[in-house]
Amino acid sequence: MVSPPTSPFRAALMAVALASSAAVLPLVAMASPQPEPEAEARNRQIVTEAFDRWQAGGTTFFTDLLSPDVVWTIEGSGPSAGRFEGREPFIERAVRPFVSRLSTPIRPTNKTVWADGDHVIVNWDGVGTAKDGQAYANSYAWILRMQDGQAVEVTAFLDLAPYDDVLRRIPAPSPQ
Repeated sequence: MVSPPTSPFRAALMAVALASSAAVLPLVAMASPQPEPEAEARNRQIVTEAFDRWQAGGTTFFTDLLSPDVVWTIEGSGPSAGRFEGREPFIERAVRPFVSRLSTPIRPTNKTVWADGDHVIVNWDGVGTAKDGQAYANSYAWILRMQDGQAVEVTAFLDLAPYDDVLRRIPAPSPQ
């Protein structure tokens, strides 16, 4: 059983994620053959296990789960929103600039994972600490389209205000 949202932001995030998936998934279902139920269960397991490793301290989440040709879209407005084509450009332009400003990495604290065909939806909370000692906490909803055990498309929803605040507040490390 899914527990009710605990904040207005979380409620809005869930509504956006569910509405987005409700709008996208029927179109995908019409455009491509339905995968076998085993593939759906396997996709859910792959994503769940990747999150479990990350939560336990793993550091290879993105390289383990993302196809080298992934298209990652961060929805919203502001400097961090946008589309990234390829795993390395996404890591270089979105992941590294953020994590370089943290003294402790983001770790998922809880997650709910749903699978529907080739799509896996993960609603998760993450926490970490910025280099200035301030806590970072955010709620995320990611919609992943899986192919051959890797995510080939990801649409990410999150509150960009605290994310962008870390990028603005903490100077980028000097190149060495």
